[in-house]
Amino acid sequence: MSVTCDFCGRLIEGEEPPLTWTTSVERGRVRRYCDECSRIHLRSMEAKFDSEWW
Repeated sequence: MSVTCDFCGRLIEGEEPPLTWTTSVERGRVRRYCDECSRIHLRSMEAKFDSEWW
C-alpha cells in the first residue's frame, strides 16, 4: 500500500504517512500533504483555508 500527497502527488510506500506529513479533513474527506507541501502552505493550513484556495 502507498500514501499519496493530495497536493503534489508524491508517493510514499507504507500504510501510514510519515510523522512529518500533515493530515486534514476538508468537507468530510481526509487529505494528506507531504512535508514539503506542508512547509510551503503552512499559513494557509493554519488559517483553515481549503486546499483549493491555496
